[in-house]
Amino acid sequence: MDSLYDLSVDDIKGKPVKLSKYKGKVLLIVNTASECGFTPQYKGLEALYEKFHGKGLEVLGFPCNQFGQHKPGDAAEIANFCSLTYDVTFPMMSKIDVNGPQAHPLYRHLKQEKKGLLGSQAIKWNFTKFLVDRQGNVVARYAPKDEPASLAGDIEKLL
Repeated sequence: MDSLYDLSVDDIKGKPVKLSKYKGKVLLIVNTASECGFTPQYKGLEALYEKFHGKGLEVLGFPCNQFGQHKPGDAAEIANFCSLTYDVTFPMMSKIDVNGPQAHPLYRHLKQEKKGLLGSQAIKWNFTKFLVDRQGNVVARYAPKDEPASLAGDIEKLL
């Protein structure tokens, strides 16, 4: 694979979305969960989306149930939770795996391009964040504990 733009994902309703749709945009890609200590980060992610969407930022949320079973439920339950609890308006995608043999190709690409602490590729927990520039280059990887607001400066530099 040459680029993440060669990949497709499914949105929260199961409809295929070609990532090439986001060419020329800055992307913040996050594996999310609804029953985790970091779940309140939805609020911060939405704040970034509202602040920078008009300038070219897209936040893409990927529900994942691989860490402590913190993302139970089907797509409709996940969508309702995000909307009703955190007023999420940024695109939410279908639940995926981010690690292991069933890891989505997007996450295999992201982890290859930006390794974690000590060169590890594995996603350690919910709300690991990847920042992608307008050309599709993965430029940063942030730990789950990194609050969305702390990414604003890095995002602004790319917009």
